[in-house]
Amino acid sequence: MGRARRIGVELEFAAVTVSRAADRIAGLYGGAVECDDAHRYRVEGTKFGRFVVELDSHYAHRQPGEPPAQGTTGLAAIMAGFRSSMRSLYGDISSIVVPYEVVCPPIPMESLPELEALVKVLREEGAQGTGDNPLHAFGAQFNPEIATRDPRWIMGILKADILMSDWMRRIMSIDIARRILAFVDPFPAAYARKVLDPDYWPDTATMIDDYIDYNPTRNRELDMLPLFTWLDEKRVRSRLAPGLVRPRPTFHCRLPNANIGEPDWSLTLEWNRWVVIERLAERPDLLADMGPAYIENADSFLPEDWALKSTEWLIVGALDSPVPPRPLK
Repeated sequence: MGRARRIGVELEFAAVTVSRAADRIAGLYGGAVECDDAHRYRVEGTKFGRFVVELDSHYAHRQPGEPPAQGTTGLAAIMAGFRSSMRSLYGDISSIVVPYEVVCPPIPMESLPELEALVKVLREEGAQGTGDNPLHAFGAQFNPEIATRDPRWIMGILKADILMSDWMRRIMSIDIARRILAFVDPFPAAYARKVLDPDYWPDTATMIDDYIDYNPTRNRELDMLPLFTWLDEKRVRSRLAPGLVRPRPTFHCRLPNANIGEPDWSLTLEWNRWVVIERLAERPDLLADMGPAYIENADSFLPEDWALKSTEWLIVGALDSPVPPRPLK
């Protein structure tokens, strides 16, 4: 048997300093706190690996290849110190609206409940989430590892996500600021039609090319570009601007709000919603039936509420049975 699939979590928040958040992480999971700059700390050697706590803006941090202020002399030292001061000032100002973010290391999926302690301590420290301020377009992002490179399984996930998008948005009550800023845009209608055709089961190359034709952006509720870059980096790099995406063998689910300030909110709750997608992806019979129904409803003069209608499909398909995510192959 192979190892268990892993999941990475990125959690955005405000009103707690990165240094304090890093200290609390070390208190939970062990490890040593390291400071990269005023707005980025690392917690190295925890039970899970490296945690990073940072302002979610690359302008606030020293860029790769840029020399540090220490160890330089003369004009180089002056310029390095100036850049450091400006980055710190930019970070201080930006933190009013730009979130801080905890980037967790990939952990086994069964260990996800252990990250609830992180949500708890951030809440104890007074962390603010999506619903605490109209300007907080904050998210909780999941990066579940793929179970297999098989394009048919990957396409099944994509089909299921499109079919359940309205339902997910309804039950999550996606924050208006996040919708306005396009971080979690749904897939274009033309692409949804293409993907939901019961006969559309492309090979990997066609799957990637078609995706980029319709989605040359990271701003999708389910961002497939990191995965597609991992599968065929040369193909993706030839189509997109440099530096847009980093390859990794995961889906990048950007949809959930980060409602840290709400006592009944949890990462496990959001993860269980994703599991609905994986369960549906394992039912090609339902995908074949729901796809045409989705398109027919979208074309109707008076379309039905697909969020409600898709719920009926889940009940009919008995998807509430305890089917865990597919293991790694």
